[in-house]
Amino acid sequence: MGSSNAQRCIAFIGGGNMAGAIIGGLVRRGMAAADIEVVEPFAQAREKLRADHGVAAKESATDALGRAGLVLWAVKPQTFHDAALAAGPITRGALHLSVAAGIRSDSIAKWIGTERIVRAMPNTPALVGQGMTALFARPAVAAQDKQWVEDVIATTGEFLWVGAEQDLDAVTALSGSGPAYVFFYLEAMTQAGVEMGLPREQAYRLAVGTFAGASALAKASDEPPEVLRQRVTSKGGTTYAAITSMEQDDMKARFVKALHAARRRAQELGDEFAA
Repeated sequence: MGSSNAQRCIAFIGGGNMAGAIIGGLVRRGMAAADIEVVEPFAQAREKLRADHGVAAKESATDALGRAGLVLWAVKPQTFHDAALAAGPITRGALHLSVAAGIRSDSIAKWIGTERIVRAMPNTPALVGQGMTALFARPAVAAQDKQWVEDVIATTGEFLWVGAEQDLDAVTALSGSGPAYVFFYLEAMTQAGVEMGLPREQAYRLAVGTFAGASALAKASDEPPEVLRQRVTSKGGTTYAAITSMEQDDMKARFVKALHAARRRAQELGDEFAA
């Protein structure tokens, strides 16, 4: 890991799937399991961390958290406040990285008593090292703090920094919730394939492979998606028939409307959990 901070202790408050993905990445990059502290109330999740990564998680916050230079908050939004009251006094001197949806950094700063806070909005492809994470840092976060955060998040895939915390609501709607939109279209494509006579397994494999390939092509290309789409769409051809049907049903506008609904909900959650 490319930072001088790489071997310092990192603590995780919450040891579920997202924490497990990051811990797995850190261990694969050479971090010692003994340098990872985890607080996880559920025995099943603690056992999974031990079995998968050799990390000994504890049921509740202890003074051992005090040795952490970075604390990563991976708790559910509704439990963040209580977790912060327990672990905050022990970890106040650390850098704090939150992947909890909807909890604004003003609230975290108030609950923990520090300004060194970075908020992250990851997504579930992080579980297979293909995540897309947006990051926001409060002004008190130093350049080397940001580097440490980047080193940690890079274990799960790609990342980018946003300049305003409110942008994370749009990120939540776009990439945070985005995998579900892809799965929704995979469901639809699979259903269509089955209705047209293909075995479900074949239809699903074709759909997944098409999404993966098209995404890889878009990533490798300097051209906008409109141009890439037009390249596949010959006037009067099969793709043209499908795109025309979608345009007649105003699918793009409906899809954009759905993302605006997700952003509004993200804003409401932020208000709901605000300190």
